[in-house]
Amino acid sequence: MSRVEIVLDFVCAFSYLGFTRLRVVAEQLRSGGADVGIDISPHQLRPQAPDVPEPIFEVHRRDRGEEFARQVRTDRSLGRDDGLTFRFDRALFVNTERAHRLAALAGQQGLAESMTERLFRAYFTDGLDIADLETLRDLARRVGADPAQPWPDISEALKRNSEAGVTDTPVFRFANGTVLAGEQTTQTLHDALSAS
Repeated sequence: MSRVEIVLDFVCAFSYLGFTRLRVVAEQLRSGGADVGIDISPHQLRPQAPDVPEPIFEVHRRDRGEEFARQVRTDRSLGRDDGLTFRFDRALFVNTERAHRLAALAGQQGLAESMTERLFRAYFTDGLDIADLETLRDLARRVGADPAQPWPDISEALKRNSEAGVTDTPVFRFANGTVLAGEQTTQTLHDALSAS
């Protein structure tokens, strides 16, 4: 069995791109009869972010300036070649701990990949508050997960990734020991996963 762990955060555009490309590769290999597993591992780029949502435009403006924020808000090119729609004019920046806990819960129910995709789309395309419990419960039900089950504690996984030196996402850890970080092409991910 080929196995890969992807360390990601739901407010990271390159995590969304990386996860999408990895999933495309996994589906290609699966369609050819390969047994491919993807493990979702949490990281918070800003663990001190509040649970109250704030337009990402305001975060960008504060961190990088007005010109950068306006440029990002109107850009529709990112993700287009991967079939994704990024709407930075809608995105609401928020703490991602609850979203990661929901992804872990869905993983216990065999729905980690579907839940992860839906959480990314909720944040980057739909402009939903992914810290809001009712929103998260609704997203869970939409992918067939049961949000009434106890949500896992992810503190150990967060600690493990922090102690491993993860400061940015995505990070891909393959079963054969290969580690890739940052934006990767579909071909690079295919070669690494095929070799693991």
